Amino acid sequence: MRTSRWLLALLLAGAMPALAAIPDSCERVRSDIQQKIMQNGVAESAFTLDVVPNDQADQPGAQVVGHCANDTFKILYTRTDSAQ
Repeated sequence: MRTSRWLLALLLAGAMPALAAIPDSCERVRSDIQQKIMQNGVAESAFTLDVVPNDQADQPGAQVVGHCANDTFKILYTRTDSAQ
């Protein structure tokens, strides 16, 4: 029993860096997409970009504009009221 606890602890410790890297890679991609949209003349207040898991990517009024974390997350573009 003691061996399996140590094994579980080692597996969890090994997985932590991989889990911590997901938000960073997604944030970098989201930032790049945001800059491209703004360079095309869209005001920063006129849209939002949300990083969501693949199973939550089908949202009304949102368009998938990118993906990250080995295609496990999608980046959704949504226009805000100030864009109309």
